[in-house]
Amino acid sequence: MRKIQIAVGSTRRPKLAAVNEALRDFGALLGQGAEFEVIGVEVESGVGHTPANRQELMLGARQRAEGVMVVASEKAESWHYFVGLEGGLDVIEQEDGRRVLLESWAYVSDGRNGHYGRSGGVEIPDALAREVLEHGVELSVAIDRFAGAVGIRDAQGAWGVLSGGLISRTEAFRVAVVAAFAPFYNAKMYHAASAAR
Repeated sequence: MRKIQIAVGSTRRPKLAAVNEALRDFGALLGQGAEFEVIGVEVESGVGHTPANRQELMLGARQRAEGVMVVASEKAESWHYFVGLEGGLDVIEQEDGRRVLLESWAYVSDGRNGHYGRSGGVEIPDALAREVLEHGVELSVAIDRFAGAVGIRDAQGAWGVLSGGLISRTEAFRVAVVAAFAPFYNAKMYHAASAAR
């Protein structure tokens, strides 16, 4: 049986679980009859602890994937896919004020081509946004304070707190991973769309 190894630029349980859950959804499309192995590799994102805009989120996800590629090269590993996951805030300025959304982003590369995907977004309360954006408090610390709990990031995450448990951090990252892998597991459609131009 062919083994497909997917290296993720994190060792955090919710992120690795998100990739494993996403593979259950599209694995058969990516590699018919293949066995998948998800490998966690601790790398830096190169962005702040709580990215505060879409560009930083995308850059952090991509730099995590690229960091894993460097590790693979240094260790002579033949991993097939490289995944970077980054969560943070997207600030949208509107006429009636600022809206701040929590988003989860993924970047996936096969070493030649790379693609982005993201979750939906959930609006965060103004007080929480101020803690993070104006006072520089890391989102994981701020959400623990607001929720009166400890270690939320490694459990349900801010997503779980804000959605009343309906969307977990893992689920948000799972959606981003499914979206980022689409050009790989649905390559026929992507090639057809490119050829039609």
